[in-house]
Amino acid sequence: MTYIVTENCNACKYTDCVEVCPVEAFHEGPEMLYINPETCIDCNACVEECPVEAIYADVDAPDKWQEYLQINEEACEKYPVIIEKTDPLPTARTLEEISAAEGDV
Repeated sequence: MTYIVTENCNACKYTDCVEVCPVEAFHEGPEMLYINPETCIDCNACVEECPVEAIYADVDAPDKWQEYLQINEEACEKYPVIIEKTDPLPTARTLEEISAAEGDV
């Protein structure tokens, strides 16, 4: 098992999760973060820290986001590791804004 970052991180890039990762498993792309499945130790620390609920155990990810397992794996080969919290993107939305846009509220 591994954890994956999904669509809710896209255009947000909150990095609260990075600070709690004990193994430096996060990689930073231009629009979102990714978790390296080779590095992740399944500790679950990052899940609670994500303000937009973008992180799931691969086995618990909603069907619509199953493709993110492969996306995370491939992105980690291209992008550098991130180990410190940074400011989110100017386009970052709250969980409420994301849910409203998806019609979940």
